[in-house]
Amino acid sequence: MKTKNEVISHIIAIFSAICIVILDQWSKNLVVERLSPPDSGRIVSLLGDYLTLYYVQNWNSAMGLLTNPVLLAVLIVVALVVLFSFYWRLFRRGPLVYKVLFGLILGGAAGNILDRFIRGGYVVDFIYFRLPQIGFRFYIFNIADAAISVGVALLFILLLFSDSRRSQPKEQADTAQSASTSGKLSQ
Repeated sequence: MKTKNEVISHIIAIFSAICIVILDQWSKNLVVERLSPPDSGRIVSLLGDYLTLYYVQNWNSAMGLLTNPVLLAVLIVVALVVLFSFYWRLFRRGPLVYKVLFGLILGGAAGNILDRFIRGGYVVDFIYFRLPQIGFRFYIFNIADAAISVGVALLFILLLFSDSRRSQPKEQADTAQSASTSGKLSQ
């Protein structure tokens, strides 16, 4: 049976996913409205030449890795099933921060899937980061991509430095010791 705190933490995770989808779709619609047509050369500077807005249609997967739309759709569905099962098995009773990070990841994935469905197979990308002094140009991405990347990176860091795996055997030992002690007291 779930406690009130567990239910609230799941609601917060769902809320974070919904917020990412709304923010992602709103920003994409705004970019399409203001910077169309794609690849037109219209650039909006946010931080000089370092961070700009530039509208492109991404028909491939993240960072242009996959070009086969059927394979891409299958991989997206498999990834979502893996994410949901991972969440269900490992983090449903974990700390709130894990659930919020999963909300970011799932919200980002849902935002890009929704975009592909609405727009006929492509995703609107528009955030362009570069360092012109050294010729560095990062892939053009969107808010959903950023949410997925930040969520995965922070989740990885938290899991890497988490005490949950190390403290679990200690908790089991403490439970076994208290059961043993209570058994001796009742004799």
